[in-house]
Amino acid sequence: MVKKIITCLLVFCLAIVLFSIYKNKAVKEDVQQEKETKVFTAFFDTTGQQLDSNNRIKKKIAEITGAECDEEWLNGMTRETAINDYIAEGEYPDFISGCQEFLEAGALLPVDMYWEDYPNIYNYMSQDEWDRLRQDDGHIYWIPQFGVVNGKDQEVIHQSEAFWIQTRVLKWAGYPDIRTVDEYFALIGDYVEANPVMEDGTPNIPFTVLCDDWRFFCMENVPQFLDGYPNDGCCMVDPVTRKVMDYNITPTAKRYFKILNREFKKGIIDPESFTSTYEEYIGKLSTGAVLGMVDHWWDFAYDINSSYEYLGLSAQGCNYVPLPITISRDIKNKWHVKRSNELDVSSGISVTISCKDVKGAFQFINDLLGQEVQNLRFWGIEGEDYEVDVNGLFYKTESQGSRTNQPVLQTGHFCSYPYFPRREGTSDDGINAFSPEHQEDIFFNTLAQDIKECFIAYGCKNYVDMLGNNEQPGKWYPMYSYASKLTYSTQAGRVWKSMDEVKKQWLPLVVMADNFEKMWNKYMEAYKGCKSEIFFENLQGELNRRIK
Repeated sequence: MVKKIITCLLVFCLAIVLFSIYKNKAVKEDVQQEKETKVFTAFFDTTGQQLDSNNRIKKKIAEITGAECDEEWLNGMTRETAINDYIAEGEYPDFISGCQEFLEAGALLPVDMYWEDYPNIYNYMSQDEWDRLRQDDGHIYWIPQFGVVNGKDQEVIHQSEAFWIQTRVLKWAGYPDIRTVDEYFALIGDYVEANPVMEDGTPNIPFTVLCDDWRFFCMENVPQFLDGYPNDGCCMVDPVTRKVMDYNITPTAKRYFKILNREFKKGIIDPESFTSTYEEYIGKLSTGAVLGMVDHWWDFAYDINSSYEYLGLSAQGCNYVPLPITISRDIKNKWHVKRSNELDVSSGISVTISCKDVKGAFQFINDLLGQEVQNLRFWGIEGEDYEVDVNGLFYKTESQGSRTNQPVLQTGHFCSYPYFPRREGTSDDGINAFSPEHQEDIFFNTLAQDIKECFIAYGCKNYVDMLGNNEQPGKWYPMYSYASKLTYSTQAGRVWKSMDEVKKQWLPLVVMADNFEKMWNKYMEAYKGCKSEIFFENLQGELNRRIK
């Protein structure tokens, strides 16, 4: 009996020892696995959302790629300040928003010296597209993140600039046909006169203008669109003569800013427009009080849309849709150009000279472009964020459709690595769009009710339909991809910067002026002092080079 007890005790002790050894081994393996997850750093020269440290999809991506990235954004400082600080210090994160300033500082590594080992990067674009990114030394230093289309171009969202207006304004007026600047402001003026406040008593803000830092385009580049030209950004190009034109000095430019001056005096334009920061601007839009503005979809929608459902603002008709505005009805608008025709080669994501694991960094980009990871980035987790039918088509249930609008999931669950490269268009299966908002059925079914009603009223299925689609106007398009690369190191770059400074100084004064003609003449005098002809001669040379 005693022997049996001793034997049992020995077996029990042995079991404890073996379990302890197994447990310690498992813990060591977990620790080792955790240590093997590489952590990179990145800085992007735009505002962005900080994710929770335990973000679920970020961790799942790390399981597949063996790496993750801590992203820093341009929150609380200007782009110019951030770039200058990095260059002065000489120390950079692993990834950075590649641009001419960092290139001239010698901060970037050439992509083409490494890409043959990373097929997803090498095959990301055609050789012709890659060649458009080559610098004077023959190398490529950054990878464009947006506008690279795989398979079919499936656009339902107008990502670019437009005159936006809330659906409640259009519904109140019976969904009228609004196509000119004067008609646009007349409608907003009539609405706010009849509806000075929101349901909770918050005063409506008829129209605001974003003027903060590099986002000054919301103020200054509108005349090109009003004259029926697409977004070349820095100029207009006559598609017949192929000559560049200065939209800043056209009759339409003067007429537009005179309209803004008129509306400012009437109290339609928000008087804080010219002093508000981007964060303050988004804060105003988030209240639902702003009836209209000019902006790019990507510059505001992702910051406000997720909260509108939960604040009840969608039910009040506070969502925005674009209108095909020009200076007169006889001009066809070209606000929207097919996404595949608008590749911006002036900037992208770069690996820096401070990166201690260059091969690992390029491997991370390569892995993020893989289809499995792209599905995680933009669709989420199968069975939780979306479903797959018998034909392989991705879809969302009603509850899944609302998940993307839940603020807590925006930081704790979803991880799109938004400023890393992505393959837009269709997935490798040839069936599904690269992201849910571009999958036509999902897109319409998950729209807020006020937007659905608006689209139906105008006979549209999506935001692009509200404006109409346009092909690329020519091989030169878009010219802003060249102008954006100009720096103080060139005469054209110095003139370009000077023109920008003059517009930022004078256009707010023009809009607020008691005497518009007098202030406009002063502005034109200051503008001519920049010797803008040097810049446009340089642009013409670049355009000629592109169309050869």
